[in-house]
Amino acid sequence: MPLHYWLRAETHLNEHRSPITPKQAATLMQAGIHITVERNPDRACKDADFAVLGCDMVEAGSWVDAPSDTVILGLKDIPIDTFPLRHKHIQFAHVFKGQDGADQYLNRFNAGGGTIYDLEFLVDQNGRRHAAFGYWAGFAGAAAGLMAWVAQMQGKTAGAISSYAGKAALIAELKADIDATNEQPDALIIGALGRVGTGASDLFKALGLSVTKWDMAETKSGGPFPEIGAHTLFLNCILASPDTPLFFGPKDIVKNRKLRVIIDISCDPTSSYNPVPVYDDVTSFDAPALRVADNPPLDVVAIDNLPSMLPLESSQDYASQLLPVLLSFTTDEDGTWARAKAVFDAKATAAR
Repeated sequence: MPLHYWLRAETHLNEHRSPITPKQAATLMQAGIHITVERNPDRACKDADFAVLGCDMVEAGSWVDAPSDTVILGLKDIPIDTFPLRHKHIQFAHVFKGQDGADQYLNRFNAGGGTIYDLEFLVDQNGRRHAAFGYWAGFAGAAAGLMAWVAQMQGKTAGAISSYAGKAALIAELKADIDATNEQPDALIIGALGRVGTGASDLFKALGLSVTKWDMAETKSGGPFPEIGAHTLFLNCILASPDTPLFFGPKDIVKNRKLRVIIDISCDPTSSYNPVPVYDDVTSFDAPALRVADNPPLDVVAIDNLPSMLPLESSQDYASQLLPVLLSFTTDEDGTWARAKAVFDAKATAAR
């Protein structure tokens, strides 16, 4: 049987991205791979552009009845339910770092015999991810943080955020809003040398704002770091691990601080690895900022699908990175898929 990818419709609120665009779908089909696409009017890539290629177009959510050998391709987690999961799923699962509800989710796969190939764990032989939204997460995260700061300057908490047709429109809006405050915020970025930090730095650079860039060298001594409180905005741009030090904790909130907004782009509030344990739940496009202190105010922005602020650009970039890995699913020349499955197997076994 030929490999069959089933692109499911995302159910996560305000999620407009796609792990493949019509361009990649065409390449996969030319390689003899069967492509099914669930209709989704909210996807940045239009249904008609998939349909004209000859992709099978089906209703949203119909993946549950797909043949068992179908590989379900998505981005965010699937809806909470109890039925066993029998397919191979490619997605960001957010269940391998001790997050809340991880065991229940993994046991649905144990019950159905399915597998998660977590996009975060598709890595090469050196442990480097093949594909990441990091740049756009950083770019959008910096933008969302600035929006929260502008709202504070107006005596408010940030309101709903929308998606943008492109980064030029986003930059123009931010510049006008910041100029209207007659203030110049500054920022400290931890993880500034990575993809996420680079995206955040580029957004601040485009706006002419001052940025302090930190990476491993500046944090190896261990935290917390009082320098964070001396900046207007702080951006956490690293993937936390058991060795990650505390960056900024509850005790730091009450100290004399300039800090007004924390943008936690890693966004793992329920993980014990979280280096910014001052909040306990993610925020959203509809309510992007969580107020964790007053006098002076301190907001946390922790949106787990930030690149959806620029869904077309981020999808195009990500899909081009992911394509070679998708083409190699059955051959797995460098062992990428085997490594990802080994992570799932270990976590699923522990969840039983």
